[in-house]
Amino acid sequence: MGAATNRFHEMDVFVRVVAAGGFSAAARAVGMTPSAVSKLVARLEARLGVQLVNRTTRAFQLTAEGSAFHERARAILDELADAERGAGAEAEVAGRVRINTSATYLVHVLAPALPAFLAAHPELEVDIDVTDRVVDLYDVRADIGVRAGPLASSELLARRLGSTKHSLVAAPTYLEAHGVPRSFGDLDGHRRIGFGYVRAEDHWPLRRGDTVARIAPEPQVRASDGEGIRRLALAGAGIARLAEFAVRGDLTAGRLVVIPGFEDAAEPKVFHAVHMGRRGLIPARVEAVLDFLAREGRVAP
Repeated sequence: MGAATNRFHEMDVFVRVVAAGGFSAAARAVGMTPSAVSKLVARLEARLGVQLVNRTTRAFQLTAEGSAFHERARAILDELADAERGAGAEAEVAGRVRINTSATYLVHVLAPALPAFLAAHPELEVDIDVTDRVVDLYDVRADIGVRAGPLASSELLARRLGSTKHSLVAAPTYLEAHGVPRSFGDLDGHRRIGFGYVRAEDHWPLRRGDTVARIAPEPQVRASDGEGIRRLALAGAGIARLAEFAVRGDLTAGRLVVIPGFEDAAEPKVFHAVHMGRRGLIPARVEAVLDFLAREGRVAP
């Protein structure tokens, strides 16, 4: 067995150890004894010069270095599996795809559509990393990112997933208690729920009649993502500016109402699925998820 083969074998066993949560369970999966698996991991640690597994407690625990190595090893093994399966249109859709997206998109678009897609591709694994912040796909080891708003110039390839406008909404109970705002000035007397971090668009661009204004939320309450803001609005915490696709069901059910007389003055926000790679050389597993998002993951009907 060559050095390269040994390294792939070590990575494969280590990834199986992490998936199984310990040496004994992994040993059964790979047809080795627990002591042989433990020795293999020890050899791997000696070669890398770092401790991958914390053996000081009874519970199986990765070190920070072990967690980082596990992520890289899984990515390498996934790519190797793709290479062995072939890169043509008939390639098997199997392996892991990591998606970075917002909680709002996950809850209202991705989650409802995903079960049927997974049922059609039982060999596919999907990991979902949730954040409203724009992150570097390489840094978070994501294959695909779902982005809202203008795309910065980059080497990322993109597929359009539709667009959405925003509305000012609040719970009926909040408006009953605090009144319905009738002017831009009235908004100053209301609690406005905002984001808990600096964003490219920190004001609410609103139109009332022929007048357009940029209203600063100056929130008394904040949340780190759009879904958190929606939950606060549902609870009656104040007025929120939210994407229409995210509150469509709440408006239909009467859980939220649109503040009358105010229109969003911003251009509709466009959603894209972005990914790294070159056209024609995208792994079958990633291509399948991109096709699924373009077909079933649109933010507007």
